[in-house]
Amino acid sequence: MSSEHYYKLKLTWTGAKNGPAQLYTAYSREFQAEYEGKPTITGSADPSYRGDASLPNPEELLVTAIASCHMLTYIALCCRSKFDVVTYVDEAEGIMQLVDGKMAVTDVVLRPVVTLAAGADEEKAKQLHQDAHDQCFITNSVKCDVAIQPKFTVLQ
Repeated sequence: MSSEHYYKLKLTWTGAKNGPAQLYTAYSREFQAEYEGKPTITGSADPSYRGDASLPNPEELLVTAIASCHMLTYIALCCRSKFDVVTYVDEAEGIMQLVDGKMAVTDVVLRPVVTLAAGADEEKAKQLHQDAHDQCFITNSVKCDVAIQPKFTVLQ
């Protein structure tokens, strides 16, 4: 496998359809991210910044990227360790706050609830979450703290 991977997208401010950005209080924050051969994502700013609350915002997309990368890494590690993952649901949360005069996502908490097939070792399953945390590409790319608070069910 190559040690370099490239990711491309086309980001367009689609809010321009409502007119030019002239006043901070009046322009649309809507955007589209297009990926070749994949569905387009329409997003906006957080409602606190006059965005459309019905659309995902960049902060939510960052938390999504962290949570989904962790999940995919965890499930891959489970498969390699012969753990059968039956279900995985994460209610992740990100916190953005003012730090040294700048707004930043400072903390992300992952709360995966995992159901494993009968016979799974819960301590090993917990260790695999730490291994996934250490190996997650996105977590390794951000400076915010990422905490994992897993819960398990092992089927009988």
